[in-house]
Amino acid sequence: MPQIPATSRRGLLFGTAAVSAGALLTACTSNEPKKTEQAADNAPAADDKPGKAVTIGFAGPQADHGWLNAINDNAKSRAKKYSEVTLEITEGSNDTAAQIGQVQTLINKKVDVLVILPADGKALTQVGLQAMKAGIPVINLDRIFASPQAYRCWIGGDNYGMGLNAGNYIGEQLKDKPNAKVIELAGLDNLELTKQRTQGFDDALKNYPNIRKVARQAADFTVESGQAKMAQLLQAQSQFDALWNHDDDQGVGALRAIAQAGRKDFLMVGGAGAKSAMDAIKADNSVLKATVLYPPTMAASAIDLARALGQSKGLSGMSELEIPASLTLYSAVVTKENVDEYLPTGFS
Repeated sequence: MPQIPATSRRGLLFGTAAVSAGALLTACTSNEPKKTEQAADNAPAADDKPGKAVTIGFAGPQADHGWLNAINDNAKSRAKKYSEVTLEITEGSNDTAAQIGQVQTLINKKVDVLVILPADGKALTQVGLQAMKAGIPVINLDRIFASPQAYRCWIGGDNYGMGLNAGNYIGEQLKDKPNAKVIELAGLDNLELTKQRTQGFDDALKNYPNIRKVARQAADFTVESGQAKMAQLLQAQSQFDALWNHDDDQGVGALRAIAQAGRKDFLMVGGAGAKSAMDAIKADNSVLKATVLYPPTMAASAIDLARALGQSKGLSGMSELEIPASLTLYSAVVTKENVDEYLPTGFS
């Protein structure tokens, strides 16, 4: 889950969009032939038809979390879709030195493109730079490198948007309740993504002057930590109206603590989009009423982008000759009303 500067998390900054827009404006205001449109029509675009053979190296952290396991599954299944794509996938490690070694092995194998989800974006920046200098373009997945020179394209979720959409959903549910109180069960506080989720949530609540955040506790993105930290919050807060939980894996533990305490007097919003959370939302038999997506399908899209890079193509449906420089996925809010639509994307 990414460490993204505000400027890149809030917008889709496509690498050639500004140039294309300027060229199109010139074409529309002069008597010259519309060369931009002609070029776009002739531009190669990535599609499902087999093309040039491409070997993609994939390096991510250890899949010790439901979301990370879904990342690996999405990458593998999308690569199998293309007969000309060979996927070289590493074992995965949360040890920075070990992951750097795995990426260097892929560089030495001279793969065509690298997809890297770093355990620590800052710590792996140098190996991203090493790959780029070796002529191997890098798709930086989710947790962002410290330098834009270390990747050709970044793709990931919107952590600020997760918090913002969770806060707006809760705000709408409680907008008519005087002196409403909310609490927050955050993720790992040493991750930039956690700070961004909290910031988005706090910014959303500023639009609802009747709502006050009265407590915040950080957990570790695990079931056990979710249960322990939620139990502490419940003991400290005898009454509140809503809970924003950053992660559906730790939410499993949080729901256990809530059930053990016999509490049903508030609503809960989760994060990420686990199947267990969506099942609970659909059953509507617990305090969990919504979850805000952080789609692991970004790994499948990263394979699509890597394939396009390896084949020197743009993206189907876009006029640009090159793939985007960055792509931020949207954090949709899943509720009982739309859960059937999103259920197939839920991960275990």
